[in-house]
Amino acid sequence: MCKKLYIYLFIFLCECIKIIASIYAISYKETVRAMHSYKRGEGERFMISNQILQNTIDGLKGITRTDLCVIDVEGKILAATFPNAEAFIEPAQAFVASPADSQVINGCQFFKVFDDHQLEYVLLAYGDSEDVYMIGKIASFQIQNLLVAYKERFDKDNFIKNLLLDNLLLVDIYNRAKKLHIDIEVRRVVFIVETNREKDGNELEKIRSLFGGKSKDFVTAVDEKNIIVVKELAENETYDDLRKTAEVILNLFRSEADGVHIAYGTVINELKEVSRSYKEARMALDVGKIFFEERNIIAYSQLGIGRLIYQLPIPLCKMFIKEIFDGKSPDDFDEEILSTINKFFENSLNVSETSRQLYIHRNTLVYRLDKLQKSTGLDLRVFEDAITFKIALMVVKYMKYMESMDY
Repeated sequence: MCKKLYIYLFIFLCECIKIIASIYAISYKETVRAMHSYKRGEGERFMISNQILQNTIDGLKGITRTDLCVIDVEGKILAATFPNAEAFIEPAQAFVASPADSQVINGCQFFKVFDDHQLEYVLLAYGDSEDVYMIGKIASFQIQNLLVAYKERFDKDNFIKNLLLDNLLLVDIYNRAKKLHIDIEVRRVVFIVETNREKDGNELEKIRSLFGGKSKDFVTAVDEKNIIVVKELAENETYDDLRKTAEVILNLFRSEADGVHIAYGTVINELKEVSRSYKEARMALDVGKIFFEERNIIAYSQLGIGRLIYQLPIPLCKMFIKEIFDGKSPDDFDEEILSTINKFFENSLNVSETSRQLYIHRNTLVYRLDKLQKSTGLDLRVFEDAITFKIALMVVKYMKYMESMDY
């Protein structure tokens, strides 16, 4: 092999490393765009997009100054660096039918590119010299590696997506995790990041910039509004650390923080429980919007009674409110009464502290509470009545939210 080819090989290997590494830095949506699937036999096969193939052989030509062409098994030209590549379609189809893995035809080197022993492409290197043969051999190896890398990346994202949605049997979880080299018994937690507009790819990239270098963390999406992070945790990481992680994510969207909400579930110890943490994070996101509107970050563990109210059927809620307020609604109370009630609850039913913070006389506060008692039959100075009234206010808030969501 000549000295020039060694130089080509070295440069080429550097480019290979860069390309393979970049695969694991692209977003889920880009991965899907970069590949398409089709049925062949019993399994589902994946092929790299024509644009990726074209970029690859363009780069190789820039290094080796050798023209290349990629043709599929049906004789369709997918990418080429020279015109009139159609002249090689018929020889390529004849080569597909032959048992040879490489062959010189019409002064060009032909190579077969396989995926799991299944023929996917024919690579053509223009020329019949030994140097061109080695360049073609390396190029076909590169395309095969790209195919494997994209497929692995797609398989991992697809696996995590189905795991989140609880679409896998337990035996499938263990088998596929083993095949994809994903640890089963590791502490993890699921974060959901909701932005105020449909993702254009930038949101995913921002979050991947935090977790992209950590191959054991997964960033994906199961719908058009939310980005999902499945984060692996160290043994010493606590819920305080999860809060800090959420704050770091929120800082990525500082300019649009008002429209960004982040929720996270409880820590799980096994891969099979990831869907549970995801469901908890999903509930935290919804419940947080109802009862903690002022917060951008909410944890499932902070939901309190709100997560119970969230699961109540609307007819039951309406019945409860009718019984408590005798057909009326808390909306019927004036702003003064509502602000007094909220401040009273904030101060743990302490009359003195509430009157001080409202800048009113203690007797004025007592008068307002007495007035409320006459209209509702509930004395907020009595703990049991206060709890009933508090729950009623939360139920009304929940009902309004559900109505706004067209449930």
